[in-house]
Amino acid sequence: MADSRAELLQGTLHLLILKALERGPLHGYAIVRRIEDTSDAFLRVEEGSLYPALHRMERHGWIESEWGLSESNRRAKFYELTSSGRRQLREEQTLWERTAKAIDGVLRAQPKGA
Repeated sequence: MADSRAELLQGTLHLLILKALERGPLHGYAIVRRIEDTSDAFLRVEEGSLYPALHRMERHGWIESEWGLSESNRRAKFYELTSSGRRQLREEQTLWERTAKAIDGVLRAQPKGA
């Protein structure tokens, strides 16, 4: 039987991370939780994908990081959107909305002769 949770589509991870950080700085585990919570546990992000994506995004200048203490008083790296990251979020959100609309159009198309 298929897993009832979705694997992330290629290219959506950056969008989801940027959106998760839109409300303020979070550490890695909190980013994963926010994505899972806001998707009603449908979407999952594996650590093996999250941290390389965070490093790529930091290199692009979309996020910056700083060490701090987590809710459980443990040392954690917190990530925060930069102004460039906010622009990137808007661009990626627009592209995603256009893509979703296009896919929806294909799925709703009636077969010939129907």
